[in-house]
Amino acid sequence: MANLEMQTLAKERTNPPFDVEAMAISLHGSKERLEYKRRVMQELERIPAFFNDDIYDLTKDELRVRTFIKIGHIVNWFQKEDMATFRQRLELISILDPGFWTRFGVHLGLFSNCVVSGSTPSQLAYWASQGMLSCHHFYGCFGMTELTHGSNVQGIKTTATFDRDADEFIIHTPELGATKWWIGGAAHSATHCAVFARLIIDGKDHGVKTFVVQLRDPYSFDNMPGVTIGDIGKKMGRDGIDNGYIQFTHVRVPRAHMLMRHTQVSREGQVFEPPLQQLAYGALLTGRVMMSIDSSNIGKKAITIAGRYAAVRRQFKSDAKNEYETQLLDYPIHQRRLMPLLAQSIAFQYTGYQLSHMLERMNEQLSSLEPGDPRLNEAIELLKSTHAASAGLKAFCTWGTLSAIEVCRQSLGGHGYSSYAGLAPLYADFAVHCTWEGDNTILALQLGRALMSAYEESRKGKKQGKALAYLNDIDAVLSYRCTSEKDLDTLAGVEAGWLTASAHFVKVAFDEFQRYLKAGDSREVAAEKCSQLRFVAGSVHTSGFIFRQFRAAVESMPDSNDGVKKALSTVALLYGLWQMEEKSGFLLRSGWLKPEQFDYVARRVTELCAEVRAFAIPLIDSFSLSDFVINSPFGRYDGDVYRAYFDMIRRNNSPLKPHPYRDTLVKPLLNREIRETVSASDFMNIDDEIKEIQSELKEAAVSAPKKA
Repeated sequence: MANLEMQTLAKERTNPPFDVEAMAISLHGSKERLEYKRRVMQELERIPAFFNDDIYDLTKDELRVRTFIKIGHIVNWFQKEDMATFRQRLELISILDPGFWTRFGVHLGLFSNCVVSGSTPSQLAYWASQGMLSCHHFYGCFGMTELTHGSNVQGIKTTATFDRDADEFIIHTPELGATKWWIGGAAHSATHCAVFARLIIDGKDHGVKTFVVQLRDPYSFDNMPGVTIGDIGKKMGRDGIDNGYIQFTHVRVPRAHMLMRHTQVSREGQVFEPPLQQLAYGALLTGRVMMSIDSSNIGKKAITIAGRYAAVRRQFKSDAKNEYETQLLDYPIHQRRLMPLLAQSIAFQYTGYQLSHMLERMNEQLSSLEPGDPRLNEAIELLKSTHAASAGLKAFCTWGTLSAIEVCRQSLGGHGYSSYAGLAPLYADFAVHCTWEGDNTILALQLGRALMSAYEESRKGKKQGKALAYLNDIDAVLSYRCTSEKDLDTLAGVEAGWLTASAHFVKVAFDEFQRYLKAGDSREVAAEKCSQLRFVAGSVHTSGFIFRQFRAAVESMPDSNDGVKKALSTVALLYGLWQMEEKSGFLLRSGWLKPEQFDYVARRVTELCAEVRAFAIPLIDSFSLSDFVINSPFGRYDGDVYRAYFDMIRRNNSPLKPHPYRDTLVKPLLNREIRETVSASDFMNIDDEIKEIQSELKEAAVSAPKKA
């Protein structure tokens, strides 16, 4: 028999303003992608290795064992499915088990992508023949970060010195700070590492290049000579990943183990550099794009838990005449907490997919280039724009989702503090996105610098691409103004506001940069002095870019009677105006928004939250995340949250389990022998004793100077 919570959630699904299945197909891109996702969810739930009911109680070591067991399954799928299909599988697994996704993703996404993008055809054929793609006698890790250097890749201290006589590179860790650190897979899994090291030839430093170095013998799994490996231990989250450290003591590798697609070193020690150093760092872009998509998926998981719980949780009565207490989701303040986050998760989705398409186009162009190809400049421009976009989106999407997880967690009240709710572990697992593969603040500043460069180019007559088209006629864009409240009620009107604000802060940052240059500062010093404005320019640009991708996706949808386009238009408008409210100071400073219009923005956001609340549960349902993937009793589809929560607690914390330290600690403490018995009456005179002690201390303090 259905309880009140189940009845409540079922009622939320009656008469939605759109076809839920049509919405699900739209959000997944196609019916085929949706059906594949559902099949994979069912498949994963039935495989014992992916059992996750007890995951919140596992120790670090247990998590690592459980995670590696799954590697065998993922390798089998990898060998059977094409890459596009397999990436869909990984995208889903990243929601189910972020730690496992990362542990395998380091090998596939970082190490393998690094080798594929950095190798010559013959090198790639060699590493493929060694088992790189099949994980046969081969498992890779990515050795970029060092103990004292992360975001500043050019500051890396590991050396690769060319020995011309032996035709080998000598890989060496010259000091403690050069120890490779945070290397996922190093502690227990990897046989090979893509090592970022300084190329040294005849005493000359040619900068950081990439070398494939064998760490362990795949049969004995002993360390190779000169290789020292350790475990960096427990982390804030993702303990299923065996992060470790690596030190190299004069380790020799053949010259061919340097990835030479972009930079070549001849047998005689001659160095041939690429026209753009960034060509060597394509592997990082893939990771940043995936994190933008992951931000959407994890945001959807968080809002599914918080949204469904808010629909069934009742607290107080907003009207004494009501039979039941009021649903949390009916309180305007709760709508204000959650509905923008629902909109954000969808906005991030469309932007992530757009960024993914940009990366695909870039990789297609780069893969077909040969030295001297006339299309090189075009490819370089695409690389620069993809790098800038991925840097900004990685930073602000991951920040946005991390904040969203915490808001969702707190929205569960006291239950949100339980690991079994799923949100606290989700926060711990996701937090690393804000610092790995580029610290978010550094990436935001990189975007700001790219925006200033684009502005400088546009002033000299160079046309910018679609993402930065607002710089091509910046004077006109800067003159835009919100003329009436009608401009705040249309997607086109809101987009105009974001274009103006974006253009304004790019110009302000550049003007400040120029001011420092005129004062005699170098370009580097001037850039650092205007870093806050670069950050703001990147922040405003990214919010506007995300909104524009959302609007473009919605308006490209066919007009039909399934209600999908209309509902998503409302969600997109909510996102655009909510971000305006969050960054109102920037909109006001740009001149587009007047102070007296801000009240309307705030009021309209509240109204849109109420509109989206009306169909929030069907919209969440369209994410098509099974209870198994959500793995939280509070996010159950059927709404039976309290029974599920209680049962989960009992399963993982059996009341029949023996007390772990009753006989060794509790009973000895409570039953110890006490030589002097203290009675309750003794405590009744304690105030008098305290006063007497205080009086004695006071007398001693007064008499002390006299004795001296």
